[in-house]
Amino acid sequence: MKVLNALLLSRRPALAFVLVGLFWGCFAAYIPDLKIRLNVSDATFGLLLLCNALGLLSSMWLAPKIDNILGNRGLQIGTALFAATFFLPGFAPGAFTFGLSMAIVGAASGVVDVLMNARVSELEQVHKRPLMNGNHGMFSLGYAAAAVVSGFAREAHVEPGVAFLIVGSLILGLSSCLETKIYKSPTAKPGSFSYPTGPILLCGLIVLVAFMTEATVETWSAIHIERTLMGRAAEGALGPAMLGITMALGRFFGQSVSETFSETKVIICATCVTATGAVIAAWAPTPVWAYLGFGILGLGVSVIGPLGLALVGKYVPDHLRTEAISRVAILGFAGFFLAPTMMGLISEMQGLRIAFLCAALLSLFSIPLILLLSRFSKV
Repeated sequence: MKVLNALLLSRRPALAFVLVGLFWGCFAAYIPDLKIRLNVSDATFGLLLLCNALGLLSSMWLAPKIDNILGNRGLQIGTALFAATFFLPGFAPGAFTFGLSMAIVGAASGVVDVLMNARVSELEQVHKRPLMNGNHGMFSLGYAAAAVVSGFAREAHVEPGVAFLIVGSLILGLSSCLETKIYKSPTAKPGSFSYPTGPILLCGLIVLVAFMTEATVETWSAIHIERTLMGRAAEGALGPAMLGITMALGRFFGQSVSETFSETKVIICATCVTATGAVIAAWAPTPVWAYLGFGILGLGVSVIGPLGLALVGKYVPDHLRTEAISRVAILGFAGFFLAPTMMGLISEMQGLRIAFLCAALLSLFSIPLILLLSRFSKV
């Protein structure tokens, strides 16, 4: 009941999370096809995915100003533009155009990511209760559903461009429901506070580690299953789908847990679970074992990123919330594009098994970061 009530209170940004999840689930399932069509190495493909970060980071930096200009329709307009760019990577004929299209998609995605997280953080302060995990759980549900359906679409030889057009049209149609009220906070008097650089940096690094770990599975799990473990296309698509399903469960469960236990305890426990899952996936002898590893990883990592985004809203003055979330998002969401590049380079040199072991090691950095953050008090 707590989860349903939380989603009811934040139903419009929750829908935005679902729509963004549909995009990334479909894209993740089609990554093997995109890589084959481009005919590039693992390292080159990872670098092409990094182009997304160029657009993402620039738009996230500008998101607070865009938010002020567009007002209540910001999330609605941003999601519509995001949907309109979705087809581009699916029809890109070569590496250059693919990289350019990913930069455009990243720019649109960055604005939506900041605005929907800012709206949830505002609602958390209004209703005095955590809402972030439930909303990110809706992202995972959309992600998992799109990944599963896209896996069957691949088996039916549906081309990436066609699949992306269908999903983009669905997102565009539902974006009309996303006009969202903005809760304005009073402006602080000059000199009444010090800029909260420490909490913003630490929260950003926590989200960065979490999203880098998550992105390793989103981007490379299908390839790991199909190439390392010799699975079929539908079996490969179940890798990111398993991540999405267990992350949804973890986030819905985390919605209740975060109302009972401190964020520090939750993140430490979740980090240990995440690392365990990554190790199992790395040494999996069959696709079934890989699914188990990805599932355990998904349960653990599911709550870390949302808690990092929620925490910055508690550690900064109210009038700086949207700006702080945009700065945390710049650091954190870059992980979705730094991780594929890192994994591609490691895979090129040592193979995907070693790459997933590195992901396990990376996830453990969340523990010292949350312990440092716990020393701060709200500004």
